[in-house]
Amino acid sequence: MNDDDLKFLSVGAGPDARNIAVRAREGAAPGLLWLGGFKSDMKGTKAAALDSWAASHRRGFVRFDYSGHGESSGDFAHGTIGRWLEESLAVFTQICRGPQILVGSSMGGWMALLLVRELRRRAATGASLPATVAGLVLIAPAVDFTEELMWKRFPPDIKRAIEQTGAWERPSLYGDEPYLITKGLIEEGRNHLLLGDMIETGCPVRVLQGVQDPDVPWNHAMELVSRFARDDVVMTLVKDGDHRLSRPEDVERLIAAVGEFSGP
Repeated sequence: MNDDDLKFLSVGAGPDARNIAVRAREGAAPGLLWLGGFKSDMKGTKAAALDSWAASHRRGFVRFDYSGHGESSGDFAHGTIGRWLEESLAVFTQICRGPQILVGSSMGGWMALLLVRELRRRAATGASLPATVAGLVLIAPAVDFTEELMWKRFPPDIKRAIEQTGAWERPSLYGDEPYLITKGLIEEGRNHLLLGDMIETGCPVRVLQGVQDPDVPWNHAMELVSRFARDDVVMTLVKDGDHRLSRPEDVERLIAAVGEFSGP
């Protein structure tokens, strides 16, 4: 895809309005919806590889940037799980059509599960949805990361800094720019926690997890898998894999997982 494929979807109203950058490739079902990670964008290695695969297999593929990320508008400091979920729902309901495979990386794995939960709630009320979820592929899923992988692991001085100043700049392993962790991100994230209960998606789930992941430990992914009540879940542990799982061999695993959900 090139910049000519770029479209913007308006989400929110008034001062809360933001323009979400979306790229959508038309193609056969089931289509793919890419849900990226915290502080990442839709031009990353895995998303680009999936786009190429979708093009060669004539499959539909939708990817977008959360507000405050990539080409979307908005201030990253205003971002919360609920805000980014609202944007994910808008893209799914307004852009996607027919059965979809949700491919979520890191925070995107949490977002995918929250999206499924909300869609199932809507379906239970009799709401008509233009798209459905046929499967999930989760890469190093950072479910509940704001609480389990951040707040509970922060030492007292960092917690104090967030509570007193409203934010803390967390050094990044992936670039010079730190990650801004805000009080709002932590507190609002508590409205969306999943690991305290069983999880039911109603579709097959595939999980790819690096054992050498410093951000989302492999046992965190195991805890998530244990929460699936009745779904068909397969977890693949990559012994020398890191958090991003963006090496050529990792991308091959991702494409193989997505390829399990073949079209009719």
